[in-house]
Amino acid sequence: MKRRSVTMTDGLTADKVTRSDGCPTSTSLPRPRDSIRSCALSMDQIPDLHSPMSPISESPSSPAYSTVTRVHAAPAAPSATPLPASPVTRRSSEPQLCPGSAPKTHGESDKGPHTSPSHTLCKTSPSPSLSSYSDPDSGHYCQLQPPVRGSREWAAAEASSRQARSYGEKLKELSENGAPEEDWGKTFTVPIVEVTSSFNPATFQSLLIPRDNRPLEVGLLRKVKELLAEVDARTLARHVTKVDCLVARILGVTKEMQTLMGVRWGMELLTLPHGRQLRLDLLERFHTMSIMLAVDILGCTGSAEERAALLHKTIQLAAELRGTMGNMFSFAAVMGALDMAQISRLEQTWVALRQRHTEGAILYEKKLKPFLKSLNEGKEGPPLSNTTFPHVLPLITLLECDSAPPEGPEPWGSTEHGVEVVLAHLEAARTVAHHGGLYNTNAEVKLQGFQARPELLEVFSTEFQMRLLWGSQGASSSQARRYEKFDKVLTALSHKLEPAVRSSEL
Repeated sequence: MKRRSVTMTDGLTADKVTRSDGCPTSTSLPRPRDSIRSCALSMDQIPDLHSPMSPISESPSSPAYSTVTRVHAAPAAPSATPLPASPVTRRSSEPQLCPGSAPKTHGESDKGPHTSPSHTLCKTSPSPSLSSYSDPDSGHYCQLQPPVRGSREWAAAEASSRQARSYGEKLKELSENGAPEEDWGKTFTVPIVEVTSSFNPATFQSLLIPRDNRPLEVGLLRKVKELLAEVDARTLARHVTKVDCLVARILGVTKEMQTLMGVRWGMELLTLPHGRQLRLDLLERFHTMSIMLAVDILGCTGSAEERAALLHKTIQLAAELRGTMGNMFSFAAVMGALDMAQISRLEQTWVALRQRHTEGAILYEKKLKPFLKSLNEGKEGPPLSNTTFPHVLPLITLLECDSAPPEGPEPWGSTEHGVEVVLAHLEAARTVAHHGGLYNTNAEVKLQGFQARPELLEVFSTEFQMRLLWGSQGASSSQARRYEKFDKVLTALSHKLEPAVRSSEL
C-alpha cells in the first residue's frame, strides 16, 4: 500500500490554504509581495512586549506568549475574532506563538478546534554563555517562563549571574578604587619605550674623577689599581654583582619602575621588543668592563711576574663570579678580557703564570674556558638555585645583531650545529624571562649583610669606566668609534710590554 506524504502547517495542507481576513483569497500560494504585506499586518496585531533585547517578554506577568503550540490542519469554523494566519508555509515542527492565555472576547469558546496540547519551553538554559545574561528575578532572556523565586532553578541562575559579573565592571571598579597590591598586573598600563641610555657620563657625579678629565689619566689609573689591589677577589665579585643587578633591574626595582616597564623584572624586559634600550645598555656595560680590566693588566709596566700575579687575581675574580656569586654576565666579561688578542699574545706573562700560579693557570685552561664555551653553545649552565645573573650575552647579541660590536666569530657561526645553538639560546630566553623573581631572591641572599665600599661601586659603574677610558668629551661619542680607537690603544700597550719578535730575528 502506498503511503501518502502529508505536510503539516499552521492551518495549511499540501493542497489547501485556510484563509482569513487579512490573507489573499486565491487558492494558490500568495505572491512574495502579498505575503510580506500580510505578515506585517499579522505582526501589527501582536501586543507590545516591552523588551529591548528580545521579542519575547521577560516579565512573568506576560503569559500571553508562554506556550508553544503545534497546530494540526483540520476543518474548523471561523472564531469570533480570529488572528490572520500567516500565508507563508512552514513545517509543522516549528513552534508557533499562540495567544492561549490572552484575554478572550465575548463568545469565544474555551477550547478552539485549532488548539492542541501546549508544550512549555525548558525553564533553565543549559548554556553557560546564555546564563550570563540571566536575571534571577525575571529569568533568562530566552526563557518564556522564568523560574519561580526560591526554586532550585532560581538558585542556580542566581549563582551563575554572580559568577558571570561583567569583566568591564571589574576593570571599572579597579580603575576607580585602584588595584590592591595582590592584584598587581591585572590592570593594564601601556609600558614606556625607552629611547635614551640609562648611562649618562656627562652628568655623572664621581668621587674619584674631576668634572673634566682626559682619557686614561695616569693618576686616576694608579688610584683604580690601588683600590682593586686592596681587597680580595670575592669582595670584588660582590661589588661587581651588586652593580650588575642594579643595571639589569634584578635588584632595586620599584613598583613605579615595574609599571613603566610593563613587567616585574629586567630579565623579562630583555626578551620584549620595548626592552631594546636595556639590551644595548648591557652590551655597553659588557664591553666597557672587559676593556677596563684589559687596561688594568696592560697598564702594569713592571715585570712579567707582576703581570702574572695580576692575571692570576683576574682569573680568581672570574671563578668567584661563576661559583660563589652565580653572575654569568660579568663572568663572561672577565673571561672576554683574558681572551683578548692583546693579552693572550703576552707569552712571557702566561709562562710566568704557569710557573708561579700553576693552580690558576689550570683553573683557567681546564675549567673556566670550557665552561664559557659550553655556555656560549647553549649546552651547559649553572643551576638556577645559584644564579643571580644568567648568561644573556648570546641572546642579546642575537636580538641586537645590527648594533652589537664585533667580538670575533659568534658560537652559532663557527660550528656545524649553528641552528641548534640559536634555538638553544632562544629556548633559554623563556627560562630567563620566567625566573626573574628567582634571580632577585638569589641576589638578595648572596648580598645579604654585604657592606659595599662606595669607591669600589663607582669603579665598577659603567659611567665611571666610560669617563676613565674615553674622557669627559670622548665618552659621549658613538660606540663604534670609541671601540675602534681603543682597540688600537690596547694593541699599542700590548706591543710596548712585549714587542713582537721579527721573523729576521728568529
